[in-house]
Amino acid sequence: MCGIVGLYLKNPALRPELGGMFQPMLSEMSSRGPDSAGVAIYRDPVADGHTKYSLAHDDNQFDWKTIDTGLEQALNCDASTRAIDTHCILVCDAAEAEVVGWLAREQPDVRLVGSGASLEIFKEVGAPDDVYRRFDLGQAAGSHMIGHTRMATESAVTTAGSHPFATGADLCLVHNGSLSNHNRLRENLQREGLEFQTENDTEVAAAYMTWKLRQGVSLHDALTESIDDLDGFYTFCVGTSDGFAVLRDPIACKHAVLAETDDWVAMATEYRAIAQLPGADQANIWEPKPQTVYSWGGSDGAVH
Repeated sequence: MCGIVGLYLKNPALRPELGGMFQPMLSEMSSRGPDSAGVAIYRDPVADGHTKYSLAHDDNQFDWKTIDTGLEQALNCDASTRAIDTHCILVCDAAEAEVVGWLAREQPDVRLVGSGASLEIFKEVGAPDDVYRRFDLGQAAGSHMIGHTRMATESAVTTAGSHPFATGADLCLVHNGSLSNHNRLRENLQREGLEFQTENDTEVAAAYMTWKLRQGVSLHDALTESIDDLDGFYTFCVGTSDGFAVLRDPIACKHAVLAETDDWVAMATEYRAIAQLPGADQANIWEPKPQTVYSWGGSDGAVH
């Protein structure tokens, strides 16, 4: 049993308030997942030719300056780091494969949590309110956020095993439910060059989406194809650089609610999370249908 929340601000004037609007949504899902929590926020896109990396280390006293200094010396690039508790946001203009390779060789205890142009991921063990405060997200500005509160019923409570999971290119995924064919799918994706850090089935789903996008498939079509390829029961919320998408399995036994106003669109495992938003009493509210993709954002602002 876990909790999922997502908030996409259609009205750009609200973006300075994103962190404050999102916090009570995540907090409301604490009863569904008190073990750990994680948030993906889309903000501050980097310049062309640069990539933003979300990194984590178990030691909150780790010297993150060794990362940018080491990268600059090894790859002759520009790199900067911004430490936030056990996490760090690295911005670098070197090729992503070179950066990832250097981190694996020189800093094996540093975990790569996500990468892209605007994606930042923060996740930790602990109560959702505490995790949110640790990363100073209450005043955060941005376009959209996705969050997850976890009750670990099938694996150990660890930071690495917490959601969201990301596998590159600003894509991240949170998941409520369980996949039954994730081990075989992981093997297939490894043969396609995808790498994994955990045994979590959600990481497999995220890698599947990345694999599809690398083939030129749209996110909407990737989610549609996943209905046949991913076996189990689930609700997915998938974040991209310009929006998010929601999908429930054909049985749709896991809770999900969507709501939309002229200013925002939100999803949550339970309506009580959405009820915290301004204007929720006037929103169009519905339960997403089984095996139906709902998405917001994109270059045409389309809703599917």
